[in-house]
Amino acid sequence: MKLPSTTTLLLEVCDFSLRITLNRPASRNAMSLEMVTELREVFSLLRQQTAIRAVVIRGADGHFCAGGDIKDMAAARSVGVNAYRELNRAFGSMLEEAQQLPQVVIAVLEGAVLGGGFGLACVSDIAIASHAAKFGLPETTLGILPAQIAPFVAKRIGLTQARRLALTAARFGGEEAVSLGLVHFSEPDNAALEQRLATTLANIQRCAPAANAATKALLLRTEQEPLGELLDAAAEQFAETVVSAEGAEGTLAFVQKRAPSWAQ
Repeated sequence: MKLPSTTTLLLEVCDFSLRITLNRPASRNAMSLEMVTELREVFSLLRQQTAIRAVVIRGADGHFCAGGDIKDMAAARSVGVNAYRELNRAFGSMLEEAQQLPQVVIAVLEGAVLGGGFGLACVSDIAIASHAAKFGLPETTLGILPAQIAPFVAKRIGLTQARRLALTAARFGGEEAVSLGLVHFSEPDNAALEQRLATTLANIQRCAPAANAATKALLLRTEQEPLGELLDAAAEQFAETVVSAEGAEGTLAFVQKRAPSWAQ
């Protein structure tokens, strides 16, 4: 896989995963338009990369992402309201594209997980936090609204909790994030965080990549399609997978009491 040249991201292929590190530590990895553009470029590339089965997103120097870059907003002021609209909508498009990736997206959440960083956590498939992480939606304290992330937050944790957090700008840590359903695991220290990530990746390796991608797409469709139509389509997909190369290999491996090829 040929990785693009990036200024705000560190990219590394590690076995079957791509590690993406948000790398603007001087601003606690605040989300600039340049970072959004680079993430969208990477996501576009990933859609065609079947060898990459997991995407790990984290931040440099102990922070995930402190939200949107206020400097970008200041620069847009001189252009006018359309620049604000385009800047904001580009971030929403990036979240949509992240959510639709065929790979398993893992967010590793440390330090500041605020605003846009909170939104990015909400589109992950698996979220692993530090107890000491600081989550929050501070937009209303700045006189603005969490425009692009609001739908993703509400779907992740439910409308009632989303309203509470957005309308109070409350801050909370990793353990409360677990209770809200925002993250799946909260770990007490860095060693435990890394061990949880390693265990998660090992579990993903046990799953057939094409089956995982199709299953993720099916689960996302449950939010949009009528049940009968969805079940009809799922039955078609099931039949196709049973006779696919992965289905044949998985069944044979089970009978032979060995690990399938993708898990080795």
